[in-house]
Amino acid sequence: MPFLILLLFIAVPIAEIALFIEIGGAIGTVWTVITIFATAIIGTWLVRQQGLQTMERARAAMNRNQMPVDEVIAGLCILVAGALLLTPGFLTDALGFVLLIPPLRAALAKTIIGSMRASGRFHVHAGGLGRAGNPPGGGPGRGGRGPVIDGEFEDVSDPNPNSPWNRDDNQGGNESLPPSDDTPERKP
Repeated sequence: MPFLILLLFIAVPIAEIALFIEIGGAIGTVWTVITIFATAIIGTWLVRQQGLQTMERARAAMNRNQMPVDEVIAGLCILVAGALLLTPGFLTDALGFVLLIPPLRAALAKTIIGSMRASGRFHVHAGGLGRAGNPPGGGPGRGGRGPVIDGEFEDVSDPNPNSPWNRDDNQGGNESLPPSDDTPERKP
């Protein structure tokens, strides 16, 4: 994977330079620069519009107590498209505009989600309560299993069986537990 990234960092600028030379020779330097600025401006406008639409769809999905997984992946695609469109070059602009086409973005999202699920590393956990105080998946009265509480624990028992902390009331005599840090000490 690191080799692939290194190869991209070398190959993409070389391809961009070659495209600048070819297109600049065909349409001229001034029109090449104008085209690069125009694609950046148009791309920024499209990224803004589609980003706002995606945020609205994500908000609507969360209001329906659904996880906005498709919208998150679409948002990531729009973010990458914006970075590509702001990078000067014809190849990066073409890839950025491709990521702004909603059907292609949806197909890419479906592919990404499918590969993540197939790998077994993709789990969606929804927490919190819905609008009426019910868990999003339904409470026990609505056919759901109820809320899931995830937690950690630590065994804090003393390994010494003769410790006063481990004695029952029948074994312990008149010892009292020491006061905790948050309670005031009692004086006899």
